[in-house]
Amino acid sequence: MLNIGDLAPDFSAMADNGEEFKLSSLLGSRVILYFYPKDNTPGCTQEACDFRDLYDDFSSQNAKVIGVSTDSVKSHQNFKAKFDLPFPLIADQDHQIVNSYGVWVEKKNYGRVYMGITRTTFVIDETGHIAEIFGNVRVKGHVENVSSVIKSK
Repeated sequence: MLNIGDLAPDFSAMADNGEEFKLSSLLGSRVILYFYPKDNTPGCTQEACDFRDLYDDFSSQNAKVIGVSTDSVKSHQNFKAKFDLPFPLIADQDHQIVNSYGVWVEKKNYGRVYMGITRTTFVIDETGHIAEIFGNVRVKGHVENVSSVIKSK
């Protein structure tokens, strides 16, 4: 379980552009690292589009938006193109990132038990430490809440 003040676990994984992405390459900037369950699903699409719509605001506050799910690079490429997303989407098909951040959890839906991502956003400061954690995110109003935190810190 990660807490505010902890060093954010570094990772290296494939991004939607087909290149290796390393979290530590963003030291010196704030990072909004958001984990979402699946490309092209209603809630995940809404969340991604909300981050897209406030992307310029985040950029003006020296904050980089990074999305992570266990979908493939190809799925991310299609999702990104379809909704004109201006930020990287990271493919975590081996679950290393979601496990290191504690967001790969047992879920239950209509009596079915399975493993999946719990929608979570981490705000990471310029030194690589966790400044804020939004757990069990409800999409409506979430990105605006993240924006408020970014502007206040």
